[in-house]
Amino acid sequence: MADNLQQLTDAGVAVWLDDLSRERIESGNLAGLAKDSHVQGVTTNPSIFAAALSEGERYDAQVAELVGAGKDVDGVVFGLTTTDVRNACDVMKPVFDATGGVDGRVSIEVDPYLAHKEAETIESAKALWAEVDRENLFIKIPATDESTPAITAALAEGISVNVTLIFGLGRYAKVMEAYVAGLEQAKANGHDLSTIHSVASFFVSRVDTEIDARLGEGSDLAGKAGVANARLAYRDYETFFSGERWEALAAAGANKQRPLWASTGVKNPDYRDTMYVDDLVAPNTVNTMPEKTLDAVRDHSDVQGDQVTNHYDDADGVMAALKDAGVDYDDVIAVLEREGVEKFEKSWSELLDTVKGQMEAAGE
Repeated sequence: MADNLQQLTDAGVAVWLDDLSRERIESGNLAGLAKDSHVQGVTTNPSIFAAALSEGERYDAQVAELVGAGKDVDGVVFGLTTTDVRNACDVMKPVFDATGGVDGRVSIEVDPYLAHKEAETIESAKALWAEVDRENLFIKIPATDESTPAITAALAEGISVNVTLIFGLGRYAKVMEAYVAGLEQAKANGHDLSTIHSVASFFVSRVDTEIDARLGEGSDLAGKAGVANARLAYRDYETFFSGERWEALAAAGANKQRPLWASTGVKNPDYRDTMYVDDLVAPNTVNTMPEKTLDAVRDHSDVQGDQVTNHYDDADGVMAALKDAGVDYDDVIAVLEREGVEKFEKSWSELLDTVKGQMEAAGE
C-alpha cells in the first residue's frame, strides 16, 4: 500500500494538522501523528480551541488557577491557549530540528476582533510571541488592509508570521510585499533573517462554495475555481520571489514565504474528498488539513507529483470562463474576506462564552 503522506512529503508538501487540543498533546496523539503520519506542523483557530475546551476536564485545573489569580475571561483564554500552543511547540520540536527550522511549527491567532486595528494587532502579536516563547511558533495575522502593516511590523521584530484569510490574488500580492518589507526592516534592525519564517495561508474550498452558488446547478465550471485560483497564486509566488530585490534578501539568509493551502476540507460531498490536496501538490508548499481530510489522504489519495506549475494555462482558462459566465471575481473575494473575518469573530465569541461557563463552574 502506498504511503500517500510520505509521497506528499517527498513532493515538497509539508503536511500540517488543522486541529489541536490538550487531549492530543497529553495523550501522545500529536507526537504519534508527527512520527507515523508525516505531520510536520499544526494550525489552530478559535473554533478549534472552543471545541477542545468544551470536551473533557483537562482544562479545569488551569481555569480554576487562573480564576484564582484574578484573571478575566480574556486573561483566561490567553493563558489556556498559549499553554496548549507552547506544549504543542515542544512536541513538534524534533520536526523543527530535523527540518532546519522550516517545519515543526505551531500557529496561534491574534484576537480576530483586532482584524481592522493595526496597532492592537501588533501588540497582540508581540504578547503572544513573548508568552509562548518558542522559536517554532507562528503568529497568525489576518490579511486585511488594516492588518497588513502589522505583518510587516511583526516580521521586523523577528517574529515569524502565518498570514491568514487570503482569498484573492490582489490581496496575496500585498501579503508578499508586506513580507519582504518586513524582512528588509528586520535586516536593518539587526535580526538574523535565517531564523524568520512565514507562510501565506490561501483559502481554497470557500472560493468554490461562493462561486458554485453564483454559477447555479449544472455548470461545468463548478468545483474548479478554488484550485485554479490557488494555482495562479503559486505562479505569482514563483514570480515574486525572484529578481534582484529578493536575491539580496536571500543572500542575507532570508527564507521564501511558503504558500499554505488552507480550508482544504471539501464542503461539497459530490467532490473528491482529497481534491484540494491531490490537485495542489507543488514544491515548497504547506497543506493544512482537518483530521478527516488527513485520514482520507492516507487512505486513498492519488499523489501524482507536481500538479500546479504545469497547469497555469488551465487555471487561466477557468478564470476566463468564470468571467464570461458573469462571475465577478473581485466581488467574490470581497465577500469572502468580509465573511472570513466575521466567522473568526463569531468563533472567538463562542470561545469566550465557553470559557465564561468554565470560569463560573470553577468559582462555584
